[in-house]
Amino acid sequence: MEAKKLSTRKLLTWLDQNLLAILAGFLLVFIPLYPKLPLFDVIPGYIVRVRLEDFLIALAVSVWLVQIVRKKARWLHPLASWIGVYLGFGFLSTLSAIFITRTVPYEWLHIGKMYFHYFRYIEYFTLMFIFYSAVRTKLQGKLLVILLALVMIGISLYGYGQKYLYWPVYSTMNREFAKGWRLYLTEHARVPSTFGGHYDLAAFTMIMLTILLALFFLTSQKLLKLVFGVSFILAFWLLILTASRTSFIAYLVAVTILMGILLAIKNWKWALPRWFGVMFFSIAVMLSFGDLSERFTQLLGLNKIKEKYASLAFRAKVAEPENSVSVEEVEEITLVTTSSDTPPVPTKPGGEAQPKELPPDVYEDIPLPVATESGDWVAVSRTYSENAYKYGLSAAIRFDALWPRAIAGFKRNPLLGSGYSTLTKEAVGVFTEAESTDNNFLRVLGETGLAGFITFFGMIVAFMVLIIKKLKLLRREPIFSAFALGMVAASIGLLFNAFYIDVFAASKVAEMYWALVGLTLGIMYVSRTKSAPQAKS
Repeated sequence: MEAKKLSTRKLLTWLDQNLLAILAGFLLVFIPLYPKLPLFDVIPGYIVRVRLEDFLIALAVSVWLVQIVRKKARWLHPLASWIGVYLGFGFLSTLSAIFITRTVPYEWLHIGKMYFHYFRYIEYFTLMFIFYSAVRTKLQGKLLVILLALVMIGISLYGYGQKYLYWPVYSTMNREFAKGWRLYLTEHARVPSTFGGHYDLAAFTMIMLTILLALFFLTSQKLLKLVFGVSFILAFWLLILTASRTSFIAYLVAVTILMGILLAIKNWKWALPRWFGVMFFSIAVMLSFGDLSERFTQLLGLNKIKEKYASLAFRAKVAEPENSVSVEEVEEITLVTTSSDTPPVPTKPGGEAQPKELPPDVYEDIPLPVATESGDWVAVSRTYSENAYKYGLSAAIRFDALWPRAIAGFKRNPLLGSGYSTLTKEAVGVFTEAESTDNNFLRVLGETGLAGFITFFGMIVAFMVLIIKKLKLLRREPIFSAFALGMVAASIGLLFNAFYIDVFAASKVAEMYWALVGLTLGIMYVSRTKSAPQAKS
């Protein structure tokens, strides 16, 4: 009996010491792997819904707070003050939006949506604290890094299933799809895997590719090197399947930054051949396979050269489901098109009607549904803006609609911006069902002004500077130094990605990024201690 009590006591003691690490590991698996399936609405008619991961994060935060009170966890990490200042300016921005610029009407629906976005940022930042506190020993840090590589393998395999085997897609690209519809990809649709959108997946994959490459090059253990290498190859092909030009360029930038740092640490004979090999492999594969090569050749005007080479990408011969649908352009396409009841039909010289020319990244002329006075819906042909034909639909959306609105939001109050969730609506009283600027710098500048911009991105710069300055602490553990260097390079790549995508506002990407920042800081902390640290606030 006494032995049983002793055993139970040991189990409870072990659980008490490792509970945060267990929760962190669970979140590291659950957040990226579980599809973006909604539970319920917080704001009626809004695309963003509460999901299961929100409750799991809340549970982890509750455990973390209890551990703080019991002095069993630490919380005062180097970026805490940056977070506090940014959230302070963010709160002032919300007050300014209501009472000064009046860009948010004094109505619950609009105010609630603004603070919903504000609290989403708080949720993202809490993951940094949780992962920072979770790492109490070097073993825990190593296990979390290895688990991350295994998670990337799972994400990649599910993405392959969507592309080649018609596994289900759960998208958040528009209000209806975000209700949890089970969809399937069409031939030219881009793979979102479990991220709800291909851009989000591409941004996260870019982060992981940079980290995995650093781990592969700097880890000496053969088994771990195999795991990191396999994960890298699978993730790289997944990036190709997303067909995201911005994330691919960001990946090349991040790899170059990583090799530049390693060149300073190692020597040019070690770093330069590896950089050249990775770049040659990456660009050669990109130009030889799939839709990403098509998008780049369209952008660079190399279509004729591309036509000389047949695409080698393959597609499994599986019967296409009847409800297959292309999920990425359904909503965005309306921002750069105008409807006409009697659109002109181009004709050939002989008078025969010819197919209407489409923008370079539009594969099918999907009619535009328009409501009539009687309440019925009719389908009319679309016409496209000049930018859509010149740069493609993706760029035209930004040039014609999203970026000008963000700049206008900044001009309303250069110090504090026009408030969260105010940049996409055409008038103050309009309720928009989604928020997107497709440029995170302009979004932060437009929503929270210079004050929010400096503190938010200053936080990321401070993180990178801190890691470089404290790198000597990590050199005794190659897996730690590789992970930290990978995070520095990936952060720069993500900042590059932010010129074209709202990566720091995309829930899964933002949650994982700040979690990995916390993991990096936690690893750095335990690297300077001899044993598991007790919390000190």
